[in-house]
Amino acid sequence: MTEDRDAERTRTRLSPEERRRQLLGIGLRMLVEKPIQDLPLDAVAAEAGISRGLLFHYFPTKTDYYDAVIAAALRRVLRNISPDEGAAQDEALHQFVDRFYAQIERRRSFYLALVFGNGSLSLGGDGVDTHRMTIARRVVTATGLPEAALPVAHGWTAYVEDRALRWSGLPSDARADRDTEVDHACRALHALLALDGPDGENR
Repeated sequence: MTEDRDAERTRTRLSPEERRRQLLGIGLRMLVEKPIQDLPLDAVAAEAGISRGLLFHYFPTKTDYYDAVIAAALRRVLRNISPDEGAAQDEALHQFVDRFYAQIERRRSFYLALVFGNGSLSLGGDGVDTHRMTIARRVVTATGLPEAALPVAHGWTAYVEDRALRWSGLPSDARADRDTEVDHACRALHALLALDGPDGENR
């Protein structure tokens, strides 16, 4: 009983931002096993030691909470696939593709549910586009490409994502070597950029 009271006092001392992070962390753990629409808010609130009503103090609606969990999960994916700071341009591109493949291979079902399984939530299809555009911007920055190359990088990101999902869905003995896939993806970006010319304008 004393331990329960101590835990409750500890929980009540959380700042609003700490509480939000706690609730998002619980949602992220549950998202590994459940589609976003099936996350039980009663269970989330209970694990945090608060009422369901208080959860809505931090996230006004259920959709707001679900969207925040998805956004946090996408940020985590981006951290996992980002190249090392200061890496040379070609190495940064190679690191990005290799880590993208590794992320999808390791968490394929989670990635599919995260990016394509949002149903009618407000993030929806716009979330997929925003996720890819965010990745594309990071690729452009990490590889020193001009801003005009962003549309090419965005289309290439969708291609690499689809290829990695198809590759990871095959039995391991039927897959091409990952290094071969990574090399192909890097060469594909260079080929697309060559078609657009140095300034990002179509030839």
